[in-house]
Amino acid sequence: MHAQPPRKNGPASADVADPSLADHTEQGLPIPQRYWAMLVIALALTLAVLDSAIANVALPTIARNLHASAAGSIWVVNAYQLAITISLLPLASLGDRIGYRRIYLGGLILFTVASFGCALSDSLPTLALARVVQGFGAAGIMSVNTAIVRMIYPPAQLGRGVAINAMVVAVSSAVGPTVASGVLAVASWPWLFAINVPIGIAAIVGGFKALPMNPGHESPYDYLSAVMNAFVFGLLIFAVDGLGHGEGLGFVLMEFVGAIVIGYFFVRRQLTQAAPLLPIDLLRIPVFALSIGTSVCSFCAQMLAFVSLPFMLQENLGLSQVETGLLMTPWPAVIILAAPIAGVLSDKVSSGWLGGVGLAAMTAGLLLLATLGAHPDAMQIAWRMALCGAGFGIFQSPNNRTMLSAAPRNRSGGASGMLGTARLTGQTLGAALVALIFGIAPQSGPIVALYVAAGFSAVAAVVSTMRVMQRANPQPA
Repeated sequence: MHAQPPRKNGPASADVADPSLADHTEQGLPIPQRYWAMLVIALALTLAVLDSAIANVALPTIARNLHASAAGSIWVVNAYQLAITISLLPLASLGDRIGYRRIYLGGLILFTVASFGCALSDSLPTLALARVVQGFGAAGIMSVNTAIVRMIYPPAQLGRGVAINAMVVAVSSAVGPTVASGVLAVASWPWLFAINVPIGIAAIVGGFKALPMNPGHESPYDYLSAVMNAFVFGLLIFAVDGLGHGEGLGFVLMEFVGAIVIGYFFVRRQLTQAAPLLPIDLLRIPVFALSIGTSVCSFCAQMLAFVSLPFMLQENLGLSQVETGLLMTPWPAVIILAAPIAGVLSDKVSSGWLGGVGLAAMTAGLLLLATLGAHPDAMQIAWRMALCGAGFGIFQSPNNRTMLSAAPRNRSGGASGMLGTARLTGQTLGAALVALIFGIAPQSGPIVALYVAAGFSAVAAVVSTMRVMQRANPQPA
């Protein structure tokens, strides 16, 4: 597959603030610009990830303030996640056509404006609507985030850039509850969203100055595929969520059938496209497909553990909320340490082996957590959490680097979109499985969920190791 020649005067070059940013080669940006560009990437990604974490903590407060039910307030979270999931691939595909920088900055601007709208919301419907818009903005950031990192760093150092991304996600996820608690201790919940505005403005200004620009191409955008993609992923999310929360089986089956039928025609349409919105052309590359499978299984395992562990620690072991938070901290904290090291190693060592070793360590940690005795001390819990975090950190950066490197350079947007979609798919599946397990086995649910998480992690380790025997498609990347 060959992209059409880049346009001379099209949108892809219309918003270049600094001509040198459009003339970058495959060797990445020069050192001063590289650092500024990565600072912008870190700020924007922090906003997108942190916003999801702080909203979870603030839900009870928001529900009371807006006089909404607990079930209704869930839409503050679900609206955001749904908007991201259904728009990641369409925006990634659009980035391949009009330039990743345009999508990224557009998403960042939309996210910042929507954050202001969230802060001004005075009812649950208006807040949920603002969260939908905010989710589309976050999707603009996430969909092409790693594609831009690929332009910032030279190929020989790509693992370092991907590792910084992984570290930012881990830090944002880890400090989310702490930030939310700190803000709520001194201010009302709208400030959780208002603080995004000055940070977003700073990132926007920096982005126009520092982010590189890539040429687009003239292939017409497939709007029908974008709509079909939204229906397929939207129906799947509702079906999986409904299955986990015990909704009517008939309604859940209708959603699954609807997703399958639309998905069939969606995939058939993608097979006729030169640069499909759903990157089937990339999934034909064995290393890329195996990396996607590894990502889905590993994030499913992590979400199964993250949701079930608080219940195990508090209900089974009788620990307080504060103790639970402290004892779970080693997991994301060790990811922060392991991700950069793994990123540097991934530039020299096979990601198949690194991912296999990391996920094997995570599997061991999950099994050790599931088999804790009735009265473990804090250290016994903490080192098991740390082992899981170390394993996940060793896996994540090399896996993401492999996905990007396996894709041709002009398909970096599609690869970046699939990376985000794989993560969200795994997280959604993991959360739904926890709800399903808790419904079937309410007493032993947390332990069963940890065993299931270990199973997914073990499968991910096997799939990762299979990449050692595969070679990426020899297309130039």
